[in-house]
Amino acid sequence: MEILVCVKRVPDTAENEISVNSSGSDIERGDLVYSVNEWDNYAVEEAIQIRDKVGGSVTVVSVGDADSEEVLRREMAMGADKGILLSDSAFDGSDGKGLATVLKAEIEKGKYDLILTGTQADDGAGQVGGMLAAMLNLPYASLVNRVEVLDGKKIKIGREIAGGNQEINEIDLPCVLSIQTGINEPRYVGIRGIRKVASVEIPVHGASALGVSPDSVGKNAAKVSRIDYFVPSLGKGAELLEGSIEEKVEKLFELLKSKGGIK
Repeated sequence: MEILVCVKRVPDTAENEISVNSSGSDIERGDLVYSVNEWDNYAVEEAIQIRDKVGGSVTVVSVGDADSEEVLRREMAMGADKGILLSDSAFDGSDGKGLATVLKAEIEKGKYDLILTGTQADDGAGQVGGMLAAMLNLPYASLVNRVEVLDGKKIKIGREIAGGNQEINEIDLPCVLSIQTGINEPRYVGIRGIRKVASVEIPVHGASALGVSPDSVGKNAAKVSRIDYFVPSLGKGAELLEGSIEEKVEKLFELLKSKGGIK
């Protein structure tokens, strides 16, 4: 099975204190530590596990600048077979549709049975997977937390839905899936693995190589633009209930009654 996983280089929130810049146009990025998007890391692990069960190969692809090569090499050290970097100044400022347009052009250069993305990335929009599937005219499922390969034509997937319930579907291949965290446990990437892929050539494809018109991507083509970043003002603090369990329950009922929550 030929699997492609879309990955993104994002600020590592575990290593950084995120703050908004003075103009409110972006976060402060000067000294940030970057890593692979968490959701994408789960998608890569799932792809590797599928390949190990049924055979084939895993390719990781990223849209970004030269620094995104670091993320591709990390995922290759994790077990992916190949990496591809999609990089061009024409891609700068692309919205979800622009990114999907770039990825679509690369995907159509190959022949993939399964395309995986993370459910969302650092901007939280969760758009690229669905847009990519629509552009490719392929079946799509989001919030996937279980994948079972049935044969070369179908897979069974589980989806997390409201109320903690699980939905099971069969989907024809090829298809696009957006992977949820918790579907697996991403493996540790050691120094030996990183050194092993340090000298592996990673092809870089720009707009011309992909056959993508610069007018169809980038900031000028974006239909969605970010106009402001801000930290919400703090509201009133929570009221902490003191006493025994019984006393706390009684106080909680009184509060709910006074607020009109119960009668």
